[in-house]
Amino acid sequence: MFQLSERMGKLQPYLFAEIDKKCKQLISEGYDIISFGVGDPDMQPAERIVQALQRAVEMPSVHRYPFGKGRLDFRQAIRDYYKKHNDVDLDPEKEVCVLIGSKEGIAHFPLAFINKEDITLVPDPGYPVYQIGTILAGGIPYFMPLKEENDFLPDFGKIPDNILERAKILYLNYPNNPTSAVADISFLKDVISFCKKHQIIILYDAAYHEIYFDGKRPISFLSIPGAKDIGIEMHSLSKTYNMTGWRIGWACGNERLISALATLKENIDSGTFEAIQMAGIECLSGPQDNVEQMRKIYQSRRDVLVEGLKKLNFQVKIPQATFYLWLKVNEDSILFAEKLLTKAQIVVSPGIGFGSAGEKYVRFALTVNEERIKQAIQRLSEMR
Repeated sequence: MFQLSERMGKLQPYLFAEIDKKCKQLISEGYDIISFGVGDPDMQPAERIVQALQRAVEMPSVHRYPFGKGRLDFRQAIRDYYKKHNDVDLDPEKEVCVLIGSKEGIAHFPLAFINKEDITLVPDPGYPVYQIGTILAGGIPYFMPLKEENDFLPDFGKIPDNILERAKILYLNYPNNPTSAVADISFLKDVISFCKKHQIIILYDAAYHEIYFDGKRPISFLSIPGAKDIGIEMHSLSKTYNMTGWRIGWACGNERLISALATLKENIDSGTFEAIQMAGIECLSGPQDNVEQMRKIYQSRRDVLVEGLKKLNFQVKIPQATFYLWLKVNEDSILFAEKLLTKAQIVVSPGIGFGSAGEKYVRFALTVNEERIKQAIQRLSEMR
């Protein structure tokens, strides 16, 4: 009776929602599940941020439609943050647009620039929303393999000329989900030159920019000369401040790209709740000691998991950023994940869910405490 659209037929069940659903089902059946599946922080926002939201909610003015690019004072806080931490100059009036989480911005952005049969360049493995947004806009994703021997960086020289002629957007995400790879300045300079030559927009997903280890802070894409000429950066408060459920992020960079995205959003949504934007000001303008503490916690968890996996003779590439560990298992990733679930009640994300180049890998999210990580290692040792 009800006929789905062709675009809906091209979409697969959303990986992380399916993992979450399976976890909840098993927990309801009484199983003790240790989940490294969905990248949803188990830590809480700093109390100062929660209090800022509580104060803001009591203001009568915040409960109306928050039209436009977002509160100017929040966009000014974003400008100040970028200048202080990345030495990047932003015009808060023209070069910043507040989002209902960066996922929303990533999904909607192709609607502003992709016509039917246009191509986007999508990393494989990669965050599924890059291809989902492309499909919903009527475009065609072209997948760029991220291979371990190339440090999980795309090889632009292997993209055919006929693809480049139709390519409109390049998606990049470093520090990378799921591989945890980091891009250096040389690569980013090459990316900008490549995209200028072929007139391709860069959408740079920086959701994990502030989660890094051993004091090695990643380079900001927008800090590279020429970046703002050709691209925008999507950022989020979700992972840095443990606010995944709050749904707030932003896009910043090229004025024309930001203007188009803002116009699109005006016709789709009515903006981000102003009380959350006011809490966002507290996030960016207040002390960052809670962020540094979060990094130390994730690094400690990383070390416990890496040590445990190495003792079990897994080949482990130590992540330098994000809260993920991308583990090569040299077997079907879905079967491996199912084996862990059924035999050890451990949830991991099968690499194939991030793209065909993710096969024979699984992703661990460091979103469980050290005691549970040790329990998981013990369960794995009993399996082997």
